[in-house]
Amino acid sequence: MLGIYFSGTGNSRYALEVFLGKLDRKAEICSIEDKNAVNSIKDNQEIVFSFSVQYSNIPKMLRDFVVQNRDLWQGRRIFVIATMGLFSGDGAGVLARLLKKYGAKITGGLHLKMPDSIADEKALKRPLEKNMELVRRAEEKIDRAVLGIKNGKIPKDGIGFWCHMTGLFGQRLYFGRKAERYSDKVKIDVEKCVGCGKCAGLCPMKNISLKHRLAFAGDTCTMCYRCVNTCPAKAITLLGKRVIEQGTIEKYLPGKG
Repeated sequence: MLGIYFSGTGNSRYALEVFLGKLDRKAEICSIEDKNAVNSIKDNQEIVFSFSVQYSNIPKMLRDFVVQNRDLWQGRRIFVIATMGLFSGDGAGVLARLLKKYGAKITGGLHLKMPDSIADEKALKRPLEKNMELVRRAEEKIDRAVLGIKNGKIPKDGIGFWCHMTGLFGQRLYFGRKAERYSDKVKIDVEKCVGCGKCAGLCPMKNISLKHRLAFAGDTCTMCYRCVNTCPAKAITLLGKRVIEQGTIEKYLPGKG
């Protein structure tokens, strides 16, 4: 069994680690950014795919990975975990349908509400205690899901016609196109930038580079929010005008924040 993920601030990676830690401790886990990811997929027929939903859709970078490696999915049994900050009727279903198009057999899906990664929008921020509670509840839901799987009752969150309709009409028709293309909206305040290069090193798309000891962004942002949440100078924004609160999954784990 293989666990594969795409994660901006660590929610989907953590969810996958907890899930496989309870289901199959021997399972390998890797990111789609890993240079050995394709070979790992080739070596495994059972896959658990974990990702974070964007506007009730698949992140552009993840969609490209699936499409570019379309021949990999034929005949593979795939369970989909979708993490989200708000509501998504069929987050897991969007990826499931794409994988199914290329011959995968979708075994089930799991939706997990997690701390929101959009650090520059005040309306989406929650108190620390609330975010820690979200993680605790997600862990409890994973426990129930794994127990169900072991007893032959596989969860089907986001899978099926009615889930598809809920996700489509509830959100994706209005906002879903935002995740269908790369963004050129990353803004870097050169007055705040200290030129540390952390953002450039973390960007999965290599969309940020350093010039004259300052960071500059291009037009291929996949909106993972990794740079916004980790910039030590809070110099980067994407959807909002200023950084309200930064956070990665470690902040919400007891004793690790």
